[in-house]
Amino acid sequence: MRRVKRLDEGIRLRVEDQDDLWVIAQICRPGSSVGMLSHRRDSTTGTKEDGRAKSAERKPMWIVLRTQETAFQSFTDNLRVHGIIEEAKIDIGSHHTHVVSPGDEVEISREGGLAKPDLDLINEAISSGTKAKAGLIVVESDEILVFEVTSRGIRDVSNFSMRGGGKRVSDSASVRKAFFENVANEVRMVFRDEMPLVICGPGMAREQFETNLRELGCKNTISNAATSIGGRSAANEVLTEGAADAVLGEHVLVREIRAIEEGLRRESVNGAVTYGMVPISEAASQGAVESLIIDASLLREEDEKSREKWESICSEVKSSRGAIIQASTDHDAGQQLLGMGGAIALLRWKLDH
Repeated sequence: MRRVKRLDEGIRLRVEDQDDLWVIAQICRPGSSVGMLSHRRDSTTGTKEDGRAKSAERKPMWIVLRTQETAFQSFTDNLRVHGIIEEAKIDIGSHHTHVVSPGDEVEISREGGLAKPDLDLINEAISSGTKAKAGLIVVESDEILVFEVTSRGIRDVSNFSMRGGGKRVSDSASVRKAFFENVANEVRMVFRDEMPLVICGPGMAREQFETNLRELGCKNTISNAATSIGGRSAANEVLTEGAADAVLGEHVLVREIRAIEEGLRRESVNGAVTYGMVPISEAASQGAVESLIIDASLLREEDEKSREKWESICSEVKSSRGAIIQASTDHDAGQQLLGMGGAIALLRWKLDH
C-alpha cells in the first residue's frame, strides 16, 4: 500500500495487493466516504439508430460514495463498496458500487477524520510493503503444497501430487525426479526472484527440491526447515515454532500468530494473560497490558458503545507503552482468537481476579 495524499478528513491510497484490500475493507465501514475513478451510464447519450434504441454510453468519472456496505472475501482480487453517490458529474443520490482492485487509487474519508485504529492499520500496511509476503513450500516425496504467506494469512497457491485414484503412481527415482523438476518450474513462475522462500517438510525430499530450484537458476533467498509433520500442518508448524525465522522472523503474520499462541500458552498454565472486554479493560487501567491482540473488526463494530469501549482500551494500552496488534481471523490462530472472544492481552504481571 502506498500513501498518495493526505486529505483534510482522510487519505488517498494506492492499492498494491490483496492484503491492502483487506485493510481497506476494515476502514470502509458504513458512513465513510469512498472516492475513486469509476463508470456510469450517461442517459443523455442514448440515441435511436435505424428505429432502435441505442444504449447509453458508459463514461469514466470520479465518483464519491457514502458507504452503506462492503463485500470482501479474503485472498480475492477485489473489494466491492456499495453506497449512495455523493459527488459525481451525474446521478447524485443514486446507488453505485465501487469495485476496488490492486492498482486502483482510492480516497477514504470520514466526518471528523479517520479513527486512530484506522490510521494505525494504514501505517502498518504502508510500512510492511514488500516484506509482507513469502513463499512457503511443503515438500514430501510424493506431494508438494505451495502457499503464499501474506500479512493476513496463508493463501493456497497450488497442490501437486503423485498420488492418484487412491493409489500412488510409480515412485521410481526417475519419475520422482521428473515430478520435482516440473513442480520446481511451476514455483519459479509463481514467485518473483526477490520473494523469500521457505521449503519445509518431514523428510529429506525438501533438500532435493531446493537443489532442483537452484539448478533452474532460482535466486530467491531460501530457508530450508525440517518439520515433524507434512501437509498444511507443516506450514502452521513453521510459522509458530520459528524453524524459518531467517526468512519469516519479522513477518507481520508470524508476529501476530506467535502473540496469540503465547496468550494461549499462558492461559494453559494460569499465567500473566487475560481475555474478555471487562478483564482487559481493568488490566489496561492499571498499565498491566504488554500486548493486546484484537480482532480488527472489534474496532469497527456497528455497536457504537462497544466500538468506543475497545478504542478507549487501546488508547490506555498505548499510553502505558503497550503494543496493539490488529489481527486477521483468516488463519488457524485467528480462529482461536475468536474463540477467546476476539481479544487477548499479554500482561506484564499476573493480576488477581
